[in-house]
Amino acid sequence: MLETPHVAVGAAIATKIPNPFISIPLALVSHFVLDRVPHWNPHTYTETMKYGIPTKKTITITMVDILTALATGFYIASLALPDKTKFMVIIAASFASVFPDVTKYPFFLFKNLRKGWYRKWVEYERKLQVSAPFWPGNLTQLITILASVVWLIK
Repeated sequence: MLETPHVAVGAAIATKIPNPFISIPLALVSHFVLDRVPHWNPHTYTETMKYGIPTKKTITITMVDILTALATGFYIASLALPDKTKFMVIIAASFASVFPDVTKYPFFLFKNLRKGWYRKWVEYERKLQVSAPFWPGNLTQLITILASVVWLIK
């Protein structure tokens, strides 16, 4: 799943459950649950194995998604201000929700890291993904974001 839906869910969890000892682990677990929802992703792993590095198109999609995810997380967290503690919990939960994906980025960018336990982790996390074609796969992600927004405003 793209990073933005993960962040929307992680931020919503922390907004509704401000206890960091509950919300941050839940946000992390939500990552693995959401990866089981059929969705579309750029083919980062396949491209890396084929070309040695992801294509420019995939890097562009990833960068736009990361910037959108950051904006989403910070916007939702800013709604908690002036409560700085709640702001930080939302930021931490947002990060926890994408942490498994963030740990994979060096794998795709640095060839010398593609071995051992790190390769096994990337392959394991990859196998958890349930892929779908572009349009239905992005529709599920949009629905995930919208459901998070609805949960936030209720």
